[in-house]
Formats: sequence, structure tokens, C-alpha cells
Amino acid sequence: MPMPSSLVPSRFLTLMAHFVIVINIFWSREDNVLACLPPRYTPGQYQSRDTELIVALSVTLGMFLIELLGFFSGVSMFNSTQNLISVGAHTSASVALLFFLFDQWSCSAYWWIFAFCSALPACVEIVLMVTVFGLKRKPL
Repeated sequence: MPMPSSLVPSRFLTLMAHFVIVINIFWSREDNVLACLPPRYTPGQYQSRDTELIVALSVTLGMFLIELLGFFSGVSMFNSTQNLISVGAHTSASVALLFFLFDQWSCSAYWWIFAFCSALPACVEIVLMVTVFGLKRKPL
């Protein structure tokens, strides 16, 4: 089954777009933390939400590392299923995180975006890496 030639560059570009948006959220974290807090908050509440957002963004960067390792090692670069999952997830994440950044959504919304748009493709990537490196089989 021939793979469309545009999936590999599309996957890389959407992954990088998602990565750049996550870095921008790191830089402008204060506004999003304030959006997660009630009008009157204590410094402890601010610190708690700030730590939560830092952890969420750090785990997202870890998921990027997993995906990039699988992509650049060649395990999933030409796997059309993984490419489609990754392109769809990272495109959705880019759009959703732009709304998160500009409309200052609640911090709990980030965890939903993370689960469906970062953890899902990273988990599929881990399964492919285990299949190729651990079981020494060609991925489907």
C-alpha cells in the first residue's frame, strides 16, 4: 500500500508547530496561571497552579522527545497509521493550545488537550518502538 508522500513532512511540521506553541505557553505562563485562579487568591494557590502548569508542560515536552526519537530513528517515519494519528493529534493540539493561550482557558483544559493530543500519539509511538526494538519485528 503506497503512502502519500506528504504525510512525513506534514507530521514533522505539525509536531514542530505543537512544540513551538508549548514553548510559548512556558514563556507566557503567568497569564494562564491567573486564568486558573479565582479573583481573590493566595500566594499558595498561585504557586500550586503554577507548579501544575509547569509539570503539565514538562510532561508534554517528554512526550515530544519520545515521538521525535521514534520518528528520527525510522521506527515510525514511514508508518502511515502513526503518521495520520500524529498529524491529526498535533494539528488538533496546535489549534486547541492557541485557544488555550489567547483565550486563557482553565488549567484543567490543558490536561484534556494533553491526554488526547500528546499522550495518545506518544503511547502509539512507544508500542511501535517496543515492537521494533524489543520484539525485533517489522511494524504493521
